[in-house]
Amino acid sequence: MDLLVAGAELVVTMGEAGELAGGWVAIDGGLVVGLGTAEPAPPARRTLRADGCLVTPGLINAHHHIFQNLTRSFAPAVRSGLFDWLRVLYPRWAMLDEEAVHVSTVVGLAELALGGCTTTTDHLYVHPAGSGDLLGAEIAAAGEVGLRFHPTRGSMSRSERDGGLPPASVCEDEDAILQASESAVRRHHDPSFGAMVRVALAPCSPFSVSRRLMAETAELARRLDVRLHTHLAEDPAEDAYCLETYGCRPVQLLEEVGWLTDRCWVAHCIHPDGGEIARLGRAGVGVAHCPSSNLLLGAGLAPVAELRAAGAPVGIGCDGSSSADSASLWLETRTAMLLARLRSGAESLGAREALEMATAGSAACLGRSGELGVIAPGSAGDIACWRLDGPAFAGALSDPVEALLRCGPVLAHHTVVAGRSVVEDGRVVSPGLDDALRRHRALSARLQRG
Repeated sequence: MDLLVAGAELVVTMGEAGELAGGWVAIDGGLVVGLGTAEPAPPARRTLRADGCLVTPGLINAHHHIFQNLTRSFAPAVRSGLFDWLRVLYPRWAMLDEEAVHVSTVVGLAELALGGCTTTTDHLYVHPAGSGDLLGAEIAAAGEVGLRFHPTRGSMSRSERDGGLPPASVCEDEDAILQASESAVRRHHDPSFGAMVRVALAPCSPFSVSRRLMAETAELARRLDVRLHTHLAEDPAEDAYCLETYGCRPVQLLEEVGWLTDRCWVAHCIHPDGGEIARLGRAGVGVAHCPSSNLLLGAGLAPVAELRAAGAPVGIGCDGSSSADSASLWLETRTAMLLARLRSGAESLGAREALEMATAGSAACLGRSGELGVIAPGSAGDIACWRLDGPAFAGALSDPVEALLRCGPVLAHHTVVAGRSVVEDGRVVSPGLDDALRRHRALSARLQRG
């Protein structure tokens, strides 16, 4: 046996085994092979102590733009709504190259891992001409840090001169996008159980791509058997844009271009009406809820309880580190719980439901239910261990799960991916983070100078 995680105060499996007081988890070949409470626990080549810890499945980030940590908290944009915020930042992102994407990804994935994240997607939709292989650069970085990675080949094609929002400097030709999308899947996508890298296709948004690109991407995803991702119903200005440009609201557009399917998950989905929520639920469209970004951009309160009740898989996303500014899945999960209670009442969402969104819910968005987001025999060996001691948890004795999200703030004590430590004793294991941070500062300064 490769690894034994032992001595936990409580193991929350999010699966049939429920919650195990004093539990242990055994991992071999990257997969969970046993769990229980009986002592002695089985022998292993390596034991990771989780004394006094709450052990959960690793958290899963269902929406992100990692490159945006290069323009984190960018002063000229901090008091802007979505469209104005984008207009300020597009020219900075037009300066991206392979080095900037690689370094920002190393830093961003380390930050996520410190917050208990074991799997993340990334919506990389900016591919300036001559910038190189940006998708390959971030996939290489994920291999160095050790996180399970679901990058998306994002794109923008509808520039200002075509009636879209972004400038031409960050847009691509649509035939080139489709060719690059197919190439990315064939080069990097691993459909096997336990895969470390899977690729999805992700035209950015209704206001930055054409109806034709959305429809042809849906057909390409069906042919290649990969998932689809985009932004949807994020802002009232998007509703107005879709009505003027397409003659329909965003959810109707999604259906007309062949995306209203369980192959698809969307980011934000703050402004669907009741009928649209029901349509999304019936189709099994997943939703990545990004609470901090929604708050900072003043976008609104997503109807999380209503989407879940309608049958839509709802996961948690950090969103980009220019709009959320902190890539902590713990923070997003806690904020999701608080916002749902504010919107729908104190009984609408407890800590266990919020944790389910950040684990099994996000796994469903990524098409990996039962494989990720759960601790069960045969599932991926992805674990987060959370210390529940110190002043922040003094007196929180009655329920460790509620304590995890009501108290804090919290960083992971251990983060394990496929049976390998990515964070151990609160420190990132992979070497080179300090050097990456120094390089990141210089690259960030270059972009922000413009």
